[in-house]
Amino acid sequence: MKDETKIWMKYADENLKSARLLLDGSLFNACLQNIQQSVEKSLNALLVEFSIKLIKTHSIGKLTAALTEHDVDVDITEDECDLLDTIYLPSKYPLGGVIPDFEPDADICRQCLSISKKVIKSVKDHLS
Repeated sequence: MKDETKIWMKYADENLKSARLLLDGSLFNACLQNIQQSVEKSLNALLVEFSIKLIKTHSIGKLTAALTEHDVDVDITEDECDLLDTIYLPSKYPLGGVIPDFEPDADICRQCLSISKKVIKSVKDHLS
């Protein structure tokens, strides 16, 4: 595994651990931010590892599509990509988000945390 890949995965793992702690503390907005970042960073790790050009985007869908174009399939559905992409802006910026009146809760955090764990496992499987 490339050194740069290891760094991306270290940060992805830290974001995932942070998300768990934030969920336990009922800090749902920050939890979602860290979940999205854990997935984004793990997908970037695969781009690096397989020498695929990094894309400047926060879109999980676009990162997944870039990997798929190079025959690197990650265990995430299109609906899961859409969900993570949808929560990104409102979890970072309280006004002007794409979801009006978005109020995160424990259920959406648990759902997104499950997606993140599955994606990171899939990425690690590719890296091993």
